[in-house]
Amino acid sequence: MSLPTMMNSGLEFFLRFAASGYVPARWFYPTPSDPFINHNPKPLKSFEVVSHCWQYSHLLAFQLQSLVDYPPEDFEIIYTGFYSESDTKTVELIAHFEQLNVKNIRWNFQPLPKTSLLRRAIGRNQAAKSTRADWIWFTDCDVIFGPETCSSLQKQLSKERSILVFPEHVRRTALLCKNDALLDSCKSKVKKFGVDLSVLVPQKFKQHTFEKATGAVQIVHGDAARKYGYCEQINCYQQPQERWVKTYEDRAFRWILGTHGTRPIKQVSIIRHEEKGRYKKDTLSARLRTANRRLKDKLLSR
Repeated sequence: MSLPTMMNSGLEFFLRFAASGYVPARWFYPTPSDPFINHNPKPLKSFEVVSHCWQYSHLLAFQLQSLVDYPPEDFEIIYTGFYSESDTKTVELIAHFEQLNVKNIRWNFQPLPKTSLLRRAIGRNQAAKSTRADWIWFTDCDVIFGPETCSSLQKQLSKERSILVFPEHVRRTALLCKNDALLDSCKSKVKKFGVDLSVLVPQKFKQHTFEKATGAVQIVHGDAARKYGYCEQINCYQQPQERWVKTYEDRAFRWILGTHGTRPIKQVSIIRHEEKGRYKKDTLSARLRTANRRLKDKLLSR
């Protein structure tokens, strides 16, 4: 292991400790003076969604289709999707959706080198610094927007003073294997017909409660995003990676903003899947991790 790699690993370990609340972020990085916007809330006019996809086109298809089926009425969504040009299935999927003209939806697909794509904070920081939106949602490609998501965003964000919000209650599917009929349903049809979201109806969704703005449910005020980026100052979280790494930067992001967020957004769903992008395929460690996820899911579902 090289010295820079060791230093980044050491810094990341320290940040995980510090971001748990033991050390103030202001000792090391620029931070907001308080976790609230410094002006009166304004009606929502522009909203950006930021997502990453690496070999998850079968999940991304549902997310994109949910925006096509349930677009906003009174504001614009800019959909920024980061992907790698070497991921041919995702490239084909994007080609299908890019040619769709949907009212109040603006597609903004951005290719990244694979190694930059696999460190999620790099793309998120790029989007945060360049956004012109009133609010920006950092999400994952397995999140699906419902019929009332956009109206909830419009209603709540137009009066919100916190710089960080999230949906408290999210519907989640059971843990699906890679050959599950739901995930297979869109693979051969999306090019010509899009995705039929009615296939989600038979799914046994369970409500999951988030206590903080974590991972795929971080919605940030545009002013805060432009000023602080997404862990821009933290070098170890801006380094390209050869594979998906377990993401701790969302914790550091909350630490810098000084808040866990508030909970106003409604009607969001997540497709849970046992095969993780950061697991190297067909290896013993991948099989053990998948088995562990199945076991944990069964125990928590009792």
